[in-house]
Amino acid sequence: MKSQWDFGTVFGLIAGIVCIYLTMIWPEKEASNIILTKDDGWRFEQVSWFFQPQSIFIVFGGVLCATLVNYPIRAVIGLGGVFKNVLLAEVFDFNGMIENIVSLAEKARKDGLLSLEAGLNDIDSVFLRNGIELAINERDSNRLRTFLTMDLNNISTRHIGAQEIILYMAAYAPAFGMLGTVLGLIIMMNKFQMSGETSSIDFNVAEQFKALLTGMGTALITTFYGVFLANMVFLPIAGKLKRRSENELMLKNIVLEGIISIHGREHPILIREKLMTFVALSERTNIEKKEE
Repeated sequence: MKSQWDFGTVFGLIAGIVCIYLTMIWPEKEASNIILTKDDGWRFEQVSWFFQPQSIFIVFGGVLCATLVNYPIRAVIGLGGVFKNVLLAEVFDFNGMIENIVSLAEKARKDGLLSLEAGLNDIDSVFLRNGIELAINERDSNRLRTFLTMDLNNISTRHIGAQEIILYMAAYAPAFGMLGTVLGLIIMMNKFQMSGETSSIDFNVAEQFKALLTGMGTALITTFYGVFLANMVFLPIAGKLKRRSENELMLKNIVLEGIISIHGREHPILIREKLMTFVALSERTNIEKKEE
């Protein structure tokens, strides 16, 4: 199982941010004017409207604090490694793993199961290496399967735990976005009411409504941050972790069945045919064509 940069994740995040950015600076035009004239320009100053430190603070801070309340601090700190791994794409070589298992099966069938002990350090996969070591020391195949299944279930539980934290963060983000918007509207309405009670003759209703609408737009930006984080960051990351977990567990299931087959002294050809059932039919067809 090899790791490399997942350019799809990086490209998706950058492209999403660019789409939002272009929407921020999109030039306005009159409803009756369909064709843009040369005088219509990009309004880059509009981007500053969307940068509100208070909004960023309440959304990011709220999500982090709520996550700390819901989960132990160690689990939250461990998310740094999770987000880092999202940027790396693991290559799951199912066919290569099957060939490794078949090679071990041939050696065990020819020289005995104990002959695999000398080459344990040469096995890259930790799960396969530990499984072969268990197979050498455990005579009962049922107990061997139980041990390997327990290890596999524990791995699955850890994966689900990381996905669950990200999904909760995706749920918290829009909620704190709405909370920030409500707070902004409350503060804005109070200021508007206080301004309206002034006894000055120069009180200008139009100016007050302008300030009201400007404050309303500022308050709604907090909701924008919450929705953006939930749907552009947290939910896609959780989905990617789920798919990666499924592929990793499938690879480990191949290893599990291969170890049980080696322990049971099955013929290598039968082992290959059994393990190839885990591989998609289209991929199996491509492998057979290459072998021909």
